[in-house]
Amino acid sequence: MAYDASTLPDVSGLTVGIIGGTGDQGRGLAYRFARAGQSVLIGSRAAVRAAEVDAEIAALRGVPADAEVAGAGNEEVARRSDVVVIAVPWDGHAATVGALAGPLAGKIVVDCVNPLGFDRQGPYALTVAEGSAVQQAAALLPDSRVCAAFNHVSAPLLADPEVDRIDLDVLICTEDRELVDVVGALAARIPGMRGIYAGRLRNAHQIEAFTANLIAINKRYKAHAGLRVTDL
Repeated sequence: MAYDASTLPDVSGLTVGIIGGTGDQGRGLAYRFARAGQSVLIGSRAAVRAAEVDAEIAALRGVPADAEVAGAGNEEVARRSDVVVIAVPWDGHAATVGALAGPLAGKIVVDCVNPLGFDRQGPYALTVAEGSAVQQAAALLPDSRVCAAFNHVSAPLLADPEVDRIDLDVLICTEDRELVDVVGALAARIPGMRGIYAGRLRNAHQIEAFTANLIAINKRYKAHAGLRVTDL
């Protein structure tokens, strides 16, 4: 079955919250969604910092003048959003996600965290007791609808106002097939992106780990490499 963006649902009315929205990846995703006209809430442990970032994003090239971009504390963002992206550092993942189990109940949660370590030889994948970051999130959020996506999107590309298209595929792992279309539709709001189903949550660990390979590729070739699935 060929990829067909015309079959995706309309997600333009959804509010997307970014937990960790002041970090590089979260800020970049917030910018791209705001630029696409999505309502965006930027979350941070420090609400003041989140408010500073939302003002910075709203002023960037391509963001509509009437864009709805706001900053708040993580708990408020989780409560007010329809879809919540987890984009926090790995070392704070379990504590941050676990603390938000209440306000995230019933919400779509997209985890894009990659458990990586770094030493003199570069990045490497870490062992996660639950299997992967998204499986850890699913265990901590039994009442949420959880998937992995946006793990391999270059933060510098996301944040660069001069980049109009980001030509890559977003691999989506989930037990909930309906989420594939919803998250795929959000990905498609960013020109050049496609959301592609890549298996159940148990298959997410190799997707998260592959980011170490991409970092090596980018360092060697001075690029911002992504993934594109062929024959779709």
